[in-house]
This record gives sequence, structure tokens and C-alpha cells, in this order.
Amino acid sequence: MSVLAHGIGAQHDLPLSPFYAFAGAFAALFVSFLALGLLWSASRFRGDRAGRPLPAAVQRAADARPTRIAARTLGLAAALLVVLHLLLGPADPDRNPAPGAVYVLLWVGLVPASLLLGPVWRLLNPLRTLHLLGCRVLGRDPAAGRPLPPRLGMWPAAAGLLAFTWLELVAPDPASPTALLLFLALYSSAQLAGASLHGARWFDHADAFEAYSGLLARLSPLGRRPGDHRLVLRSPFNGLDATPRLPGLVATVCVLLGSTAYDGFSDAPSWITTVQTSALGRTTTATLGLLAAVALVAALYSLCAGAVRLLSGQLPHPLTAFAHSLVPIALGYLVAHYFTLFVTEGPHTVMVALGTDNPAPPQPFLGPGALATLQVVAIVLGHVLGVVAAHDRSVRLFPPGRAVAGQLPLLVLMVAYTTGGLALLIA
Repeated sequence: MSVLAHGIGAQHDLPLSPFYAFAGAFAALFVSFLALGLLWSASRFRGDRAGRPLPAAVQRAADARPTRIAARTLGLAAALLVVLHLLLGPADPDRNPAPGAVYVLLWVGLVPASLLLGPVWRLLNPLRTLHLLGCRVLGRDPAAGRPLPPRLGMWPAAAGLLAFTWLELVAPDPASPTALLLFLALYSSAQLAGASLHGARWFDHADAFEAYSGLLARLSPLGRRPGDHRLVLRSPFNGLDATPRLPGLVATVCVLLGSTAYDGFSDAPSWITTVQTSALGRTTTATLGLLAAVALVAALYSLCAGAVRLLSGQLPHPLTAFAHSLVPIALGYLVAHYFTLFVTEGPHTVMVALGTDNPAPPQPFLGPGALATLQVVAIVLGHVLGVVAAHDRSVRLFPPGRAVAGQLPLLVLMVAYTTGGLALLIA
């Protein structure tokens, strides 16, 4: 099982003309920008206030105690099975489903699950369940604990995501049971220690996978109103507009973007040669490459935020004000890079878990041309959605005369990200 191949193929395997791909992408971005500037002069998104309530029966079923118990039991049982396979199963990833369960079913599977159902990992999270069970045994309130420091925000989640992507993309043997067990033990210990100190609210912002699922769920048509907790159908743009402006939000999204970009770049023959011949060693060089990719994404966004502040006048927090517009871009990158991995290695992992001996992974149902088109469309559409989200936020925050001009740095940023994303696929 090629768990770490990520199913995207080498760049020369994608039969798509670079000229048409770049021309179409730039045309889509510029046309979107011009159309929004001419036709969209007032903010239309209402965040958590928007949405049509679902029927009461659906609400009762979703919030019923048996539903939540079933979800927690499923998450905990799946986690225990993964640990047992790591402890007792074979070291060969072709015969052990645990690496595929972590890198494919969890990491990649959370993308469609969160888009369709909302922040599902909050219910499935086995660490949250263990904390709840421990509190019941000790007679404690799971929500009790010290208040979280205001500046903490999502910084622990960003660090957790960086640690996981390092394990996936840089570690010498990421599919090794020993490596996975060590990561899971350290990560679980840190999370449970934080929850024991601060209560269950720790997981809301500090758990990397809850933050990951929660950000993607901002684009789900399902949402909850904060006041009465009603389940509603909403425009994904309203969910995106309601993204909390927490410290560490930018870092979390930049880790998602930068690590996915590094994943694509790490397949380039020139980088493979650099890593193999570096005097620093493979792991050190690859680690620096991953950190550089994340830092480059963050630096470009920081420069953009600074330019926005200069052009638009006074804007107290430009970094967090437009961070939500990066979420659909991250989603586009994730779909482009991991679609084939999920539809091939996902079923393969399930078949191995069910006892099939060394099954052949199913062939992708899309041909090379269709796959290349899907990848390009995912990246371009993610950037167009980002332009729309940024425009609506800018006409809300900026004076009318500066709303369009204040978005120019964001447009330049979108073009830069699009160029880099497409270059990783087809250049």
C-alpha cells in the first residue's frame, strides 16, 4: 500500500496544457474580482444569524442522547482498533490497516465528512470521550477547569497540525507502527493533560483534528445558530463568514496550505535529489523544507495584510479579518492533492481491516485527463470562493471609496497562491 504517495501522480503525469490551465485560472480570478467590484457594493453574508431551521424531528434525532453515545462509541472503538493493530499487527503497511486508517480515513476522510455533516470530529473524538469518562469516574464536571488564556486561541491546534504533517511528510518511516504509536501517545497525553487543566473547552481550540474539521465545516450547508443551537441549512459563505477571529487562526490555515504545498513539491525530482544529497541529512533537510513552505505561505499573507491596512486606512486586525478567505483555498488544495488517495487507498484500507490478504487497490474511476481537470478546477474554485469571501468582508469593513482598492493586495495574493498551486500540479 502506497500510503504516502498521496495519489496525485507526478506533474508530468497530468495531461493538461499549462497555458490553458493558467489562462483559465487568471481569467476566473480577474472576472470574479471585476464582477464583484461592480455588482457587490454591500455585505450580503450574515454569519451565524443566517440559515433556515431544519425540521424539529431532525433536530431531536441529531441531539438525542443515543445519537451522541453512538457517535462517541464509534470514535472510541475505531481508535482502540487502530491502537491494537499498531501493537499486535504486522509491520508491513500492505497488511496492517492502521497507517491507512490514520493517514487516509482520518486525515483525508474528515474533508468530505466535515463538508457534508459539519464538525463531526467533535462527536467522534476519542480523546474527548476518554476525558468525559474520566471525569465521570472522578465525579468531576467535564467543563470545569481553569479559563483558557485569551491569547492561546488556536495556537496549540496549529502546533498539533504541524506535528502531524511532519510525521506524515517528513518522518523517515511514517507508516511504521512504532512511529505512529509514539506520536499518538505523545499527542494524546498532551491533549488529555490540557483538558484535565482547562476542561472540555480545551479540545474546542487546541485539538488539531477538531480545529481541522471545524474549519472545513465552515463550508458545510449544515450549521448551528449560537443562541438557540438550532440546526439550520445555510449558505456555506455564511458559515465561512462566522469563522471566529481567534489567535492562531492564521497559523492553522497556513499550516494546512503550506504542508499541502510541500506535499506536492516533495515529489519533484530536483527536491528528491536535494534531500538525498544534502549534508544536513534527509530528515533535517525535509523538515526545513516543510517549515519553509509554511513560512512562505504565512509571509505572503502577512505582506498582503499589511498592504491592505495601508490602502484601506485604519484596520485593527487585518491578519484575522480576512483569514477566513483562506479556508476555501486550503480546501481546494486538499481536494486536488488527496482525491485519488481517498478513493483508492480508502477502500484498500477497509478491505485490509476486514481481513482481505493483500488486496489490490481499486482503480480510479476518473481517467488522467478528468483527474487533471478536477485538480485544476478544485484549486481555481477554492481561490474564487476566497475572493468572494474577502470581497464581502471588505465592503463591510472599509469605507465605500476604498473597498475595491483595499482588495487589490488580496487579489495579488490569490494570483500568487493559484500560480503556485497549479505549478505544483502541471508545471
